[in-house]
Amino acid sequence: MTDTESPQEIPRDPVAAERAARQRFYVISWFRLSGALILVFGIAIAQQHFGWVTGQKARMMGVIVATVGFIQMVLVPRILIRAFATPKGKA
Repeated sequence: MTDTESPQEIPRDPVAAERAARQRFYVISWFRLSGALILVFGIAIAQQHFGWVTGQKARMMGVIVATVGFIQMVLVPRILIRAFATPKGKA
């Protein structure tokens, strides 16, 4: 690369771009799925379906775990989508 070239001007391989897009899609999908599973697990803890935690501790622990799952299911994918987004002039 010379001094006049910028990284934006380098042509991209369409196969590599497709592969990267597919990987990004899978990462975002896995975060959503794992967040949903953590959310359900937190709700199960709050409902005291497990014998290893009971009473008020179960409710508080369940709410905390469910909140983490909700954040991972809703907010983290949005942050990743924004981070992975192609700049508007490069599409």
